[in-house]
Amino acid sequence: MPADTAIHFFLQLAVILMACRLAGLVARRIGQAQVVGEMIAGVILGPSLLGRIAPDLQGLLFPPGITNVVLYTTAQIGLVLYMFIIGLNFDVNHVKQRAGTAAAVSATGTLAPLALGGVAAIPLLAHGGFFGDGVNVGMAMMFLGASVAITAFPMLARIIFEKRLSGTSLGTLALACGATSDAISWCILAVVLAVYRNSPVMAVVAIVGGLVYTLVLLTLGRRAFAKLGDAAEARQAITAPMLSTVLIVLMACAWLTDTIGIYAIFGAFILGAAMPSGFFAERLTGRLEPLTTTFLLPLFFVYSGLNTEIGLVNTPFLWAVTAGLLVVAVVGKGVACAVAARLSRVPVRDSLALGSLMNARGLIELILLNIGLEAGVITPTLFTILVLVAIVTTLMASPIFEFVYGRHRTDETGDTTQERVPQPSA
Repeated sequence: MPADTAIHFFLQLAVILMACRLAGLVARRIGQAQVVGEMIAGVILGPSLLGRIAPDLQGLLFPPGITNVVLYTTAQIGLVLYMFIIGLNFDVNHVKQRAGTAAAVSATGTLAPLALGGVAAIPLLAHGGFFGDGVNVGMAMMFLGASVAITAFPMLARIIFEKRLSGTSLGTLALACGATSDAISWCILAVVLAVYRNSPVMAVVAIVGGLVYTLVLLTLGRRAFAKLGDAAEARQAITAPMLSTVLIVLMACAWLTDTIGIYAIFGAFILGAAMPSGFFAERLTGRLEPLTTTFLLPLFFVYSGLNTEIGLVNTPFLWAVTAGLLVVAVVGKGVACAVAARLSRVPVRDSLALGSLMNARGLIELILLNIGLEAGVITPTLFTILVLVAIVTTLMASPIFEFVYGRHRTDETGDTTQERVPQPSA
């Protein structure tokens, strides 16, 4: 019954928000970003912990069926809104000023993990038990490479919010590199799934459609949306019809990009970047950001954690494989990005900070892994191993960032403090 589903959903919301709030407070106390606490809260509420110590309670709170569908759908709305907000505050001028650096770091942060992950896939495929039936060497190399290369873009964005890096040169550079790296990883995933399903059209539609969508939004779309910015400034407010128009376009763009296979989060981000900056972006962020980050976004992290089962890694060999892939992930992403930034004449401290941020994978990798698991490309064992890699690399991000960069910010008068644009807290 719809009424019963709604009643149960309210209970889920109360439990999720309370768990995320408590986990976020604990995370802040130990020097982690609140978003890391929300990620762990999802794992705690799932089969990995609550499902083991109180399986009846876990099954009662999060039963399979329609309530999970409702939770997933609401979580996607929160994620789309959040990525739109990130796009609104994405400073294109910083990217233009450091386009060479962004290109170098993005290329290195994508190619290096792709290569290392691809090499690591060969012995795993030969051993058996990690990839599904029908997966050949090329597909295994591309999928594992993409999994290692991906960055937790929404999590990266929220860490940048919480560390007060929004609008800074470092923060914008990290977002540009993360967006580029993830876009390439999703394109690779589209190719892998197309080959696995013997449907090359799917990959062509995703890649070509994504390029066309981006070009149209950032050219014709930007000119059209400029009228909204002018109207808002003239009235010194974002009116209800303006907000309604923006939300209609946002949901349409999310539907379109999901339909063509590049996923709603990138459609939302590009739309946000195409919106007018300045007054319009600041006021719109103020209207959308509080409810999105405190109410809707935690549902995304928790829903992903509900699908994680850490107990599958239960032998010394599997733990060795996990450790090996963790080293591949850190070297291929974090170290490679830091080295590329330094070679592009970025200061040492900024280079190390950028590498630490890019190394976080979080639950965006879980989305990619879930797609691969459902498609049969990887087995539950490899899925769990890569989930552990995602969690560890994300936990590493904040402590390393604070050690190499954050604790020095009060002593600086350069772009990390002067260039910051005031933003609402995440």
